[in-house]
Amino acid sequence: MGLQPLEFSDCYLDSPWFRERIRAHEAELERTNKFIKELIKDGKNLIAATKTLSAAQRKFAHSLRDFKFEFIGDAETDDERCIDASLREFSNFLKNLEEQREIMALSVTETLIKPLEKFRKEQLGAVKEEKKKFDKETERNYSLIDKHLNLSAKKKDSHLQEADIQVEQNRQHFYELSLEYVCKLQEIQERKKFEFVEPMLSFFQGMFTFYHQGHELAKDFNHYKMELQINIQNTRNRFEGTRSEVEELMNKIRQNPKDHKRASQFTAEGYLYVQEKRPPPFGSSWVKHYCMYRKAAKKFTMIPFEHRSGGKLGDGEVFFLKECIRRHTDSIDRRFCFDVEAADRPGISLTMQAFSEEERKQWLEVLGGKEALFPSFNRAIIPRPEGSAQLDKMGFTILRKCIRAVETRGINDQGLYRVVGVSSKVQRLLSMLMDVKTCNEVDLENSVDWEVKTITSALKQYLRSLPEPLMTYELHGDFIVPAKSGSPESRVNAIHFLVHKLPEKNKEMLDILVKHLTNVSNHSKQNLMTVANLGVVFGPTLMRPQEETVAAIMDLKFQNIVVEILIENHEKIFRTPPDATLPEPGPLSAPPNAPPRQSKRQGQRTKRPVAVYNLCLELEDGDRPSPPKEDTPPSSLDSLSSPSPTTATALGHPGPDRNHLLTDGGSFGDWAPTAPSQARSSAVQWLNPQSPTTPSCSPAVTPPSPKLPPVPLSLPATVADKPPESIISRKARAVYPCEAEHSSELSFEIGAIFEDVQTSREPGWLEGTLNGKRGLIPQNYVKLL
Repeated sequence: MGLQPLEFSDCYLDSPWFRERIRAHEAELERTNKFIKELIKDGKNLIAATKTLSAAQRKFAHSLRDFKFEFIGDAETDDERCIDASLREFSNFLKNLEEQREIMALSVTETLIKPLEKFRKEQLGAVKEEKKKFDKETERNYSLIDKHLNLSAKKKDSHLQEADIQVEQNRQHFYELSLEYVCKLQEIQERKKFEFVEPMLSFFQGMFTFYHQGHELAKDFNHYKMELQINIQNTRNRFEGTRSEVEELMNKIRQNPKDHKRASQFTAEGYLYVQEKRPPPFGSSWVKHYCMYRKAAKKFTMIPFEHRSGGKLGDGEVFFLKECIRRHTDSIDRRFCFDVEAADRPGISLTMQAFSEEERKQWLEVLGGKEALFPSFNRAIIPRPEGSAQLDKMGFTILRKCIRAVETRGINDQGLYRVVGVSSKVQRLLSMLMDVKTCNEVDLENSVDWEVKTITSALKQYLRSLPEPLMTYELHGDFIVPAKSGSPESRVNAIHFLVHKLPEKNKEMLDILVKHLTNVSNHSKQNLMTVANLGVVFGPTLMRPQEETVAAIMDLKFQNIVVEILIENHEKIFRTPPDATLPEPGPLSAPPNAPPRQSKRQGQRTKRPVAVYNLCLELEDGDRPSPPKEDTPPSSLDSLSSPSPTTATALGHPGPDRNHLLTDGGSFGDWAPTAPSQARSSAVQWLNPQSPTTPSCSPAVTPPSPKLPPVPLSLPATVADKPPESIISRKARAVYPCEAEHSSELSFEIGAIFEDVQTSREPGWLEGTLNGKRGLIPQNYVKLL
């Protein structure tokens, strides 16, 4: 049972039970007072803990922002650039989240702590003061009554009457005070129900606002997160393939290191111990040097280097060789020694010691000394053994027969070109196809003797057996350059130009093959072989490097990108001549790196306002977030230069086949279980001011929307050469559809014509009029007319 009500009539009786009820009310208020006091203390501790957490989160975000990944080689893929930028994305996300947390912490003070302190001070404190007055008046009233009742009846009547009046007045004052105190007690019991709970509601509403802001930030971040997951998966797939190639090269070098020496500008190089003579009685010392010799110029360079001192590099010496003389063991108490005399230092001879007798003989041969018995140090590129496959009429016949069979029998087979055939069957089929006598007898289209995987493996093996890759050693480096940098459009233009520099037979066979691969990718829903997966399979086959090195293996990912571009742009590259107005591609004319697509959050024009909700507050219709689309259009599949990535995992792709990595040599992995997610950006130079060495993910480039399509690849030449400020009052046509996510933005379909298009103060956006409504337009979704 709750507290009993205090009746005003009981104030005049002031019964013991009335006093018990008053004490119960007072005890309840005292309990409430202590509870609020503890709650205020806990609330302040909560604020302090929140600030500590926020400081730790900000420090964590700061650490993420300052770290930068290093990469092997001279360029990164778009996936790797996005991964590199991801730490800054994470840092910005945490920073935005902590801004909301800081606002929440401030709101706790205003909405909870101060109102509770005010209620405790003004309401509960006032009751305490009333209680003191009531207790004091009770003591005074009953003391006066006791004194009055002790008056002698023999007193004068006037004195007794005066005493009666005084007692009555005091009793009336006591009753009034009692009535007020009882009223205050009951009032505060009722008032605390809302004056205490209302700040609690405001506190929780502030928490809900914080979590709502976190939810909104997470929604904005979701588009970037999905793209990043694809970037990571693509990079992991390339890593698996690259690792298998690196391990294979390592094993080759381990078995025969002499046959895999890299080409070098020096005729010979390696470590030698050089004798440094000192005046008596100190004798001499032997110091290890790294020595390099160029035979044509007779230039000898040696640099002291000691591994045991932490790799300390000393000052180098250079001299020109005059002669080299072998030292016999009877003239020096050390083995493997020879003397070198410098032409520019007459009379001075250096004694050097090799690591072994074999190395000494090699140095003697290169330096023109005696005993030139062993092969030279000269590190020429080791030619690959030529196979019997040739780029001739028979080769074209083999290619066409295999392609017809695949397109007739197995175009929808899952893992086409990824799944390898039995090695013995593949070799037997290829031998029959390459034999003039048996080639015409092989019926691949109707015979069940040859499985589709055997045919595809034979086709790949033929291409790998060519003396030179189909895209030639000469143009290998030129093809790699555009894949490492530039916008998607500039990459296509550069590769278009280079394809037409290929020898005619190479270009003709490449055309036939790429046309077939385009057909294969068009059936990717059935065979799961997207453009990206075909790039992984055929990149190393069509563009194998002339020299097997780790650096060449690191470029495999860029070979895949080149093949992807060939497949996606087959008609343009092979059916039209290259644009003569464009500069010839090369290392010096490579366009700057295209910045990757950014998350919606980074492109937002203004920070999302902090919502301070009332219970009945609702968002305006124009500001309601659009519901996310559930399905991805079919055109969103595929690779680097395709509009939008989609994961192959959604198609049910399995992971890489490790056995296949080892057995299907040359096509490292031949399989990428996800579609690629390369970043897209505009080709317009003023939208990408960064230098090639500092790729940036500028939020001004990409407008914010996870549902919008990729950045268009070109703008009119009159626009591309001008800064955004110069685009004033023109018409524009939409090249991609857009769904507005804010009342200030315009929604439109492809082909919509905008009037009075002008630049906006907000980077990456234009202002224009469509159907009488004026609003903001993403700059890279329209083409100015």
